[in-house]
Amino acid sequence: MGRGVVVDGIKFSVITVCLNPGEKLYETLDSVLRQSYRNVEVILKDGGSKDGSVTKWQKEHEADPDAGEVRIFVENDTGIYDAMNQAVAHAEGEFLLFLNCGDVFPEEDVLERTRKVIEEERAAGTDMERLVLYGDTCSGKNHVTIASAPVITGFTCYRNIPCHQSCFYSAALCREKSYDLQYKVRADYDHFLWCFYKAGAKMRHMDFPVASYEGGGYSESRENRERDKREHRQITEEYMGKAELLKYRAVMAVTMAPLRRALAESRAFSGMYHWLKEKVYRRGERQHRGL
Repeated sequence: MGRGVVVDGIKFSVITVCLNPGEKLYETLDSVLRQSYRNVEVILKDGGSKDGSVTKWQKEHEADPDAGEVRIFVENDTGIYDAMNQAVAHAEGEFLLFLNCGDVFPEEDVLERTRKVIEEERAAGTDMERLVLYGDTCSGKNHVTIASAPVITGFTCYRNIPCHQSCFYSAALCREKSYDLQYKVRADYDHFLWCFYKAGAKMRHMDFPVASYEGGGYSESRENRERDKREHRQITEEYMGKAELLKYRAVMAVTMAPLRRALAESRAFSGMYHWLKEKVYRRGERQHRGL
């Protein structure tokens, strides 16, 4: 397995789906292979790339002892969520993390720190098949750390769930419900709400960044923003009651959600905005714990 220490116990599957990823593939795979915790497999699900990047990486690393366990599957798919479902079927890890090409781990000990949190939950008697761990996210676009909510509530689910690339899911949750292919932009959002509302999964915040998210993905393109809004409404109406939705929409209106989003995405103001948001989250977390 190369550098690091081979350990028994929890196995992670890092899933990367791609189609003509270019050099970004190298960034993501190298980031995983630099992790100090070595009980990890990479499931690379390629939709039939024609740019030669996957075969090039494979040839360059086939005799590399540091290449770790990278399992490559080339299968046709109908899009990113279909590709993710196919990858889940191949994964052997107990916990799954999805990293797109261009997304990386911000530090080399992310998996080791996550393992320790999982062991804490196991010792506490948590159902390992009903566990979602999530952390903060480093924004590749604005170079700031985006704090995730310390406690997941209904309003969190409506307003701003953690970045998908910063969430570790128990494999059982991903096998019990696959990504719903009717959603082209928000199938991961639908799955997160299902975990919270229907599966009763425990959601635990880890107080460190899990992923450095490149941004500018499929859901963020201009042509998909209207679809994004439609799918958000459809999904929230499936999991939330009318009174609950009315309350959340009123709160969003009163708190000037469009202005806050503009500040969060602004290069000039995003650093200050996310710093203040983190302070508010930490204060709320202390109050929740009764400190």
